[in-house]
Amino acid sequence: MENSQKNSVFSVIKSAVSALALSLVFAIIFAFVLRVTSLPYKAVYPINQVLKGVALCVGVLLYIRGEKGWLKGGICGILFTALSYLAFSSIGGNFALSWLFFVELLLTAFIGAVSGSLAVNMRRA
Repeated sequence: MENSQKNSVFSVIKSAVSALALSLVFAIIFAFVLRVTSLPYKAVYPINQVLKGVALCVGVLLYIRGEKGWLKGGICGILFTALSYLAFSSIGGNFALSWLFFVELLLTAFIGAVSGSLAVNMRRA
């Protein structure tokens, strides 16, 4: 494997893992917020999805560089969804798949692709 390909694969993995770590931090903070407030149950899933999207966007913006940012970002989104499914299912003890998982895969691939496009086209300071 060529050096630039190794760097691309490594940047996608770093991006997905950092997004997962940030997502776990957001989940802990959100759990605390739920504990001290009285948010309606229907608000939990949408807020959780927004927090995952923000975590993914930050992870992609931090590590994706070079060409084909949309592709790297999309792959990162799919990898992030798979890793977060495993992590949160392990925590919750429920590994059942639903149609929402596949919707989340498409959504995170889209968010990752858009974030990756932004990441490679932004000027670095």
